[in-house]
Amino acid sequence: MRGGSNRNPSTFTRAVNSVFTFVRYAEFEILFVLFFLIAFIIFKDLTSRPEYNQILVKKPGGPDWWPY
Repeated sequence: MRGGSNRNPSTFTRAVNSVFTFVRYAEFEILFVLFFLIAFIIFKDLTSRPEYNQILVKKPGGPDWWPY
């Protein structure tokens, strides 16, 4: 009988199902890694700007907050 349930799914179907199963089980770990990756990229971008560097450098003529 054609059109019934297929007892032998194709290799592609099994591969897709296994990927979905993996994502379902590892959802928290995937989101955890993505969060830190995105946070690292944003932090790296912010700290590479020259204006950010001026926060850490003593400005001449400014308030003398640092003893050196």
